[in-house]
Amino acid sequence: MPFYFAYGSNMDADAMRARCPKSRALGRARLARHRFALMADGHATVVRDPNSETHGVLYDLALSDIPALDRYEEVSRGLYQKANQPVLRADGSPARALVYIGAAAAASGPPKKPAYMEGVIAAARQADLPAAYVDFLCGLLSGGGVAAPQRRAIKWSPPAG
Repeated sequence: MPFYFAYGSNMDADAMRARCPKSRALGRARLARHRFALMADGHATVVRDPNSETHGVLYDLALSDIPALDRYEEVSRGLYQKANQPVLRADGSPARALVYIGAAAAASGPPKKPAYMEGVIAAARQADLPAAYVDFLCGLLSGGGVAAPQRRAIKWSPPAG
């Protein structure tokens, strides 16, 4: 089964279980060099930013659940595009995951759909994402300016032996 990185409303365990009943959450993960943003219509996206990272939930995605997820993300309508991106699990181990990236440009200002953003924040808390990241999401909801979380340096250890 492929991995799927959720960073928006699909971080919500109950919602994801309803959309993709054969898939299972594996835990927290992060997408380096990308910043969480909102499109003009109010939906979440990620944009390339070499100094940021986006936190989310990694799922083991059942192949039979992909069509339902594509429909929810409105891939055929062009709302989201799918990409295979490297992510880091909570323990620091790398993985490649399916990521849905918004096709529209990121917008500025308060979100067009505050209830959607409130759901994203609740899901981030439910997933126990870092407090600084949740604060960043809350800043987007209020239209205030909380700086995006900075990317952590990856420490590589030489192989033992």
